[in-house]
Amino acid sequence: MPSHAFTIRKLADAGGASVEAVRFYQRRGLLSEPKRVHGGFREYSDDDVRRLLFIKRAQECGFSLDDIAELASLSAEQDSKRVREVAQGRLAEIRGA
Repeated sequence: MPSHAFTIRKLADAGGASVEAVRFYQRRGLLSEPKRVHGGFREYSDDDVRRLLFIKRAQECGFSLDDIAELASLSAEQDSKRVREVAQGRLAEIRGA
């Protein structure tokens, strides 16, 4: 396995999550299923680490997993107007609490 690749444990550690959380995020579609390499190991990339860190930071800010999924899909589409709307809506909820 190349040195830049991550196992699920290394991904979880780098992203501040548990292995179970990584698997949960994959089932929810927040993280993609990684390709398997020789020996059946899953290989994660730096992009997977960035995505996991994004998920964890967004949760810390109070975003739900549904919000995070929407933000991630909008980010892929580069719909910055909608990203702002979702973020501002969540901010208004936080301020109102």
